[in-house]
This record gives sequence, C-alpha cells and structure tokens, in this order.
Amino acid sequence: MTQIKTINPATEEEISSFTPMNNDQVFDLVRKAKRAFPEWKKDYEKRRSYIYNLVEYLKKNKTQLAKVATSEMGKALKESIGEVEKCAWALEFYADNGDSFLSDEVLNTDARKSFLTFEPLGVIGSIMPWNFPYWQALRFAAPCLMAGNVIVMKPSRVTMQSGIEIEKAFTESGMPDGIFQTVVGSVESANHLIDSDVNAVTFTGSTNAGKKVGERAALNLKKCVLELGGSDPFIVLDDAIIEKAAEGAVKGRFINCGQSCVASKRFFVGKNIAKDFIESFIKKASQLKIGDPMSMETDMGPLSSKDGLDTISGIVDDAREKGAEILLGGSRKGDKGYFYEPTILTNVKSNMRIAKEETFGPVAPITIVENESEAIKMANDIEFGLGATIWTRDLAKAEKMSRRIESGIVSVNNVVISDPRIPFGGIKHSGFGRELSRYGMLEFVNIKSVRFYDNLTHHHYVE
Repeated sequence: MTQIKTINPATEEEISSFTPMNNDQVFDLVRKAKRAFPEWKKDYEKRRSYIYNLVEYLKKNKTQLAKVATSEMGKALKESIGEVEKCAWALEFYADNGDSFLSDEVLNTDARKSFLTFEPLGVIGSIMPWNFPYWQALRFAAPCLMAGNVIVMKPSRVTMQSGIEIEKAFTESGMPDGIFQTVVGSVESANHLIDSDVNAVTFTGSTNAGKKVGERAALNLKKCVLELGGSDPFIVLDDAIIEKAAEGAVKGRFINCGQSCVASKRFFVGKNIAKDFIESFIKKASQLKIGDPMSMETDMGPLSSKDGLDTISGIVDDAREKGAEILLGGSRKGDKGYFYEPTILTNVKSNMRIAKEETFGPVAPITIVENESEAIKMANDIEFGLGATIWTRDLAKAEKMSRRIESGIVSVNNVVISDPRIPFGGIKHSGFGRELSRYGMLEFVNIKSVRFYDNLTHHHYVE
C-alpha cells in the first residue's frame, strides 16, 4: 500500500510517512463509534464537562499544536496559534449554549400537546481539508458533539499529523473512547468512510471533490453538508474609507497565504477611488514579511504544496500572457520552499483563468467598475456563492446591495470571517447546508415531531 508522506512546504523536506487504513480498519472505527454513541447521547451535562476539559487542553497546548500545523501546511505560526484559540472558543460557545439551541419547541396545533425535539443522528463521517486543519474539524465537531453525535474524521493527507493531534487532544483531556476518532488515509479511505455505517457525512474541500462526496453519500441515502470553494468579491465603492478598505484587502486576500475558501478573491473598485485604493493596497501588501513560518515575525509562509505553487504560477502566467498588468509580485519567491510573492494585478479579462477559477494563493486581481450595479453584476457572474465584502460609508446602500449579492455571507466594512455565533456556508457551487450557530447544530439532528391527542376526540385522517 502506498505510504502517505507529509512534506514541510517551507523546506521541502519530508516530515513523516503514514500507512493508510484499509476498509476493515475504517469500518472498525465506525463500529467503535457506534458502541460509544448510546452512552454519549444520554447526558448533556456530562458532554458539557468533557468539552470544557478539551477546551483547557487546547489552551494549554496551543503552541505545540500550532507548530504541527505550521510544519505541515506552512501557515505563519501566529496564525496557527490563533486557529487553535478559535477552536477553543467554538467548543466553549457550544458547551455554553447548546442546551438552549436544542431545547424542545412547543407548537400550537389541534392536538392536546405538540412539540419538536432534536435528537442526534449517531456517527457522523467527516472529511476535512488542510488549510485550517484544526478549525475546519472542530468548528463542525463542536456543535455535532454537543448535540450528542460521535465523529469519525478523515483529515487531509497534507495535514495528517494535525488530524492525529485532534484525536490525541480528545484522549488526553479524558474524553471517553470512540467519541472522536481519526482515519489515517487518502481518497480511498474517505470512500470507505462514506460507505461505512456512518449516519451522515460532512465535507469541506474543493467543488469537484464535493460533487463526488455528495454523489456517494446520496447513493447510500446519507444526509450530507458540503462546504466547498469560493471566489468572494471584494467591492470598494467610491465613498469607502480607502485606508480601511486597503487594510481589509491585505487581510482578506493574504491571510493563510490566500488559501481560504472565504478569502477575498476578486476585487471590484469604483473608478473614482481606484488609483488611491490600488496605491494603498500595494503599499500595505509590500510590507508583509514573507519567510520562515515558524518565526513569530512572519506574516506569510509558503503555499501548502508544490501543486498549489504550480497552480498559482500557472494562473498568473496565463493572466500575464492575456494582457493583465502585474502591479506587485507575480513570481515564485526564492528557490527553496513553495513561496510565492504577494501579487496584485489589473486589466483582468473574462477569458483569463483568474476571472473564473478559485485562486487558492496570494494573488489579487483588480477590476475597475463604473458603479455599484456593475460591481454587483460582476460579483454574481461566477459559479461560486460563499462570501462577499462591501466597503462604503453609506450603510443604507450597503444593505440594499447585500440583499442583491448571491452568497451565503456578506460582510460590510470588514472581511468575511467565520464566527461560532453566525451561520457559515454557501450557495451555487460553494455547496449547501450550514456550519456554526444554531443552524449548524441542527444539520445533524433528527427534528422529531411529537403530538398527543385525547382518546375521546374523533379525527379525520388525511395524509
């Protein structure tokens, strides 16, 4: 069986190799989870105290956990530490609020008593990506576990150790056996997981892989949630505060080396302020410190893999050949590690790859627009619909625009970020279903309707 090798993208050196689990091993994990489920779902207060222990473990070990993620996928260490802290917040949020999210809902009907109750489904199979190896896994796990489900997760082959560290965190913090288990493997193992006796499937990753997961889950009649790619518009209107918008543009585009599904990926800027905005954006982007991701001084590390670097280089070269103007960057940085310069370009045309594909890297294409109608038309003219950002002083106008944008999330005068308190997810080819908030919790429960009638009442039965 082919070994899974993890590579440090900053040094190109091999970190570890892993033997993928076979079909029987994956099915065994799921059976173990099934056995753990009845006891786990019984008592909310018990679950709550276990989750609080896990929160303490994450806070205590955040730097060590962060270093594992940084060495495997290259994000700046300060971002990795922030990621672990955010996981602790989400877990705490659901431990604090899950009981009110799940409390029975009383309905008014012709019956003596009617209510809805929210019950866990069982074992949830989770297939997770490399770009936020802790956050993606735990932002789904937090509501799922507090609802009383148990989890078997297959992490990305790029961040295999990070996935193993999550299971270890559960064990070390005293969590019962079988509540959260990690599958070591690649695509084949993910298929085994979907085909196993899991009750539902959640997937975060590319649109193409998501289609295959959705198809396989549907063939097995399993509920699934798909959180897929994005190509988020970043709209700067003529009345925006330019400094703030440029600051937001740097954060929204270059965080995690541009490898985020809700990164700002297409910039639409009003013609009257375009010159000033671009000038400020270039100035701020060129101040980013690129280098060793293990240094706390570094703002941006390498891309996560050689494939990622080749794809980004190809997209920029294609734009350059078709007439785009490179204002900053535009090439690989150094000859060791998968580093790419922060890149800003204009003169984007619809036949360029950069206009249609999801750019998973530090590249910002800018289009100058006549007015907000043109900005919205161009923002919506893409197969994705995850997030969008609008920068303007006119909040009434921003509200009208936000209702016309085709996406799951709109952020005004700030970048799009996930937050346990609000739903996260997309439309169109960005997937379906929601994570986070109460809505994320209700994705993996049985919404059961219960009605009590008097024996004496005469009923008409119509289906």
